[in-house]
Amino acid sequence: MRTLCSSTLISEAMIIGFAALVAMRLSSVSGATLWSVSGAAMLLCLLLCGMLGRRGAVAIGWVLQLALIASGAVVSMMYGLGVIFAALWWASVHYGRRIDSMKAARLAQE
Repeated sequence: MRTLCSSTLISEAMIIGFAALVAMRLSSVSGATLWSVSGAAMLLCLLLCGMLGRRGAVAIGWVLQLALIASGAVVSMMYGLGVIFAALWWASVHYGRRIDSMKAARLAQE
């Protein structure tokens, strides 16, 4: 699960950075506010990669997905990208857990 979720989060951090660049041109939000919020979200994505084995990390990931969708209020394209990344997050968690259980079953067999 860690590999799939980490790759989703790293991709999401890059998208947040690119969206911040777009928002600088298209929105009336101040640059300091924009980069403070975007930088915190990008940092959270990267920190969450290291926390994926801990309890509550997946829930924090879901909160991050909701925040990404909500960022569509600033850059409307983020509504769609947020939904796409929420679907990727779901798939990463769902199939990652399935792969982990298959690996554990195979290890128990040997």
